[in-house]
Amino acid sequence: MEFSTILMIIGIICIVISFFLKDRSKKTEQDLEDLSISIYQETNSLKKRLRIIEEELLLEPSFTVKPKTPSKRQMEAYKQPNKQTNTGQNVQQINEILVSQVVQLNKQGYPVDEISKMSTLSKEQIISILNNGGRR
Repeated sequence: MEFSTILMIIGIICIVISFFLKDRSKKTEQDLEDLSISIYQETNSLKKRLRIIEEELLLEPSFTVKPKTPSKRQMEAYKQPNKQTNTGQNVQQINEILVSQVVQLNKQGYPVDEISKMSTLSKEQIISILNNGGRR
């Protein structure tokens, strides 16, 4: 047999075998299509929910966001327990967050009275913090 005849027979066999093998790209295509459909459905669902929430907010003209005012218990949690100094005076330790808040408000130009209202610290505590430069 000639070489060209052998190549033709091998080619025909390969073509016949390819008809019986499963096409994996079709499964991948189907998976991708299913994924895109599910994402589209979820997106539409979220859009509907968002539209409902927006309508509810627009229907309630009395809706206002009130600033959260901390309770006395929460304010006490900001402050650490009193400590005795070696001179016998009670010095109340103030949380680091409040100290940095006082220093930042002072840098922004707020007066001690305003800082006192915002931070719930006494004027003496604020003056003490500012005199120490935020250090303890």
